[in-house]
Amino acid sequence: MAGLEVLYASARAAISRPQDALFCGVHWELVRHGYRCLGAGDQPGPDERKSELLPAGWEANKEVYTLRYKSMDDARELLLKAIMVEDSMILNVMDRSSQKVADVTLAVADYIDPEHLDDFHKVYKNTEELRTRIASGIIAPLGAPAEKAKKEPEKKDPDSHRDYDPLRIPPHHPAGMRAPTRPSPLSPFAVGGEDLDPLGRRSGGMIVDPLRSGFPQPGIDPSSGIPGRLPPGAVPPGARFDPFGPLGAGRSGPDPDHLPPPGYDDMFM
Repeated sequence: MAGLEVLYASARAAISRPQDALFCGVHWELVRHGYRCLGAGDQPGPDERKSELLPAGWEANKEVYTLRYKSMDDARELLLKAIMVEDSMILNVMDRSSQKVADVTLAVADYIDPEHLDDFHKVYKNTEELRTRIASGIIAPLGAPAEKAKKEPEKKDPDSHRDYDPLRIPPHHPAGMRAPTRPSPLSPFAVGGEDLDPLGRRSGGMIVDPLRSGFPQPGIDPSSGIPGRLPPGAVPPGARFDPFGPLGAGRSGPDPDHLPPPGYDDMFM
């Protein structure tokens, strides 16, 4: 219970009974949850200010302890009355703004060792249970003071983490903006890229097309017709075309009939 030791040392002169020590612990739990003490009694006094310490005269009445608290954000003001009934302390807390009331009953002997009022390190016991009882019986029903709004994280571009989808239509780029570059067909890392793109927007497929291999080719357009072989319009413009014969002397590029027929290695073919 960090901080309670300092509070207990400052109030030690006024602690003469076990219930005094217990009330000191209850007071510190309210401080831990964002409340500060204004003073003793039901009515406000002159020159009151928020404090973590117990006010003068807090232990004057050993049968009924009465303190007033205010949250750090000034949103709530509590009136705490601790009433002794035999060996138990009944805590009655009212939020003056909302008129909400919370009650908790604590057995003094469960949390205080009356033989060690002079020794802070031995006077308290079951401190975690005491914390839980105060938090669940008083803080939760009345509502904890509002915390300062945390700084919102910087907003990021939602498209920055979007996975690449080859089936998505590429966005339109306004004039003056460069479209994303595509891998060069001459790059060795572009090989096989076209086979992975069902829309045919890339180059570098594993099927060698002499007319689209990326290397310089003679200026032949099959769609315009090949004399003696194809009439004009036989091949749609831009279609992938595998010629069935030589297209001219000195033609560069791979053999258009490079793919062997089925059963090529069969000696009976």
